[in-house]
Amino acid sequence: MNILVLNCGSSSLKYQLINMENESLIAKGTIERIGIDGSNLVQKVPGKDNYTVEKPIKDHVDAANLMFSALTDSANGVIKSLDEISAIGHRVLHAGIKITESVLVDNKVKDIIRECFDLGPLHNPANLMGIEACEKNAPGKKNVAVFDTTFGMTMEEKAYLYAIPYEYFEKYSVRRYGFHGTSHMFVSKETIKFGNLKPDAKVIVCHLGNGASISASIGGKCVDTSMGLTPLEGLVMGTRSGDIDPAIVQYICNKEKKSVDDVLNMLNKKSGLLGLSNISSDYRDLKGKMEAGDKAAKRALDAMKYRIAKYIGSYFVALGGCDAITFTAGMGENQKELREDVCKYLECLGVKLDLKRNDVRDKSTLISTDDSKIKVYMIPTNEELMIARETMRLAK
Repeated sequence: MNILVLNCGSSSLKYQLINMENESLIAKGTIERIGIDGSNLVQKVPGKDNYTVEKPIKDHVDAANLMFSALTDSANGVIKSLDEISAIGHRVLHAGIKITESVLVDNKVKDIIRECFDLGPLHNPANLMGIEACEKNAPGKKNVAVFDTTFGMTMEEKAYLYAIPYEYFEKYSVRRYGFHGTSHMFVSKETIKFGNLKPDAKVIVCHLGNGASISASIGGKCVDTSMGLTPLEGLVMGTRSGDIDPAIVQYICNKEKKSVDDVLNMLNKKSGLLGLSNISSDYRDLKGKMEAGDKAAKRALDAMKYRIAKYIGSYFVALGGCDAITFTAGMGENQKELREDVCKYLECLGVKLDLKRNDVRDKSTLISTDDSKIKVYMIPTNEELMIARETMRLAK
């Protein structure tokens, strides 16, 4: 059973074709600059040279057509026809409270995705375009929507409700949803599997990339997660502020004569590591600057690490203990010093990091000592494989 996985952005389309018999990658590709000059496709097949196509791509329907052509190309493709694709899985950002799990796509599902455009204005329209492009280019194929918000839908009211008038939840579904959900779902379950933990293990997952979030789960079911109505809540991120006093928005609006939209744009795109350092939003840039003695870089990284550790501590309480903490995503998988510095804060919880084991990347590894009270892991995330698994489950 070959599953095609799509992740559509406003001007991009990323795809992977996965053989589900052994969960191996057959091919993956990226189509960029859709509707913009210089659009192109790059397809990668293990063991082969990259296949590149540069041509005008006016919309996502054009992009999907090019993707299918690349996959079936006689010289550079990996399948003879679309008949070898069993089903198509789509990453979709938001379904509000109306869909709480992965679903086969029908007109009702598409209507709900459309209704949630205001909750995911950058992602939902592109996600829907990807679905409809596949329906047009590959009619009859089953399409499955895997929502980024699904993981957080198992939270209890005490965790997902904001302490604002309840009418805003009733009228507009204002609540905490959480994001990076597909990654948290995959890594929380993979932690239990890889660590041979009990099925109802209490796991804290730290998804640390330019966008970052932390989740607390029991047996792979979300109890709490750091992002909220939008991805702005929670940790200090590359350009996002994370948690702030909401009154800051009004205060800066008044002082700077800015609109609310202006300040929210600042909180999303000019804050976080970039705002604190005034240097870069990239951890690697700041790490190099800090090692050279730059105080602003150190200030930004210290704030980020402190916030991560503080959330882990709060989730230890929320879970009533913890069996495992797992680091994943770009920084979580590749920055051993980040893992080390965060775990220093956690020594009061009995966490002991093994520095030799921690010197790892690219493969799942136990990085704590044998006598650590909480096991600590580094496990690479694989959102595409999680989407493929959900697609196979529903499309059989």
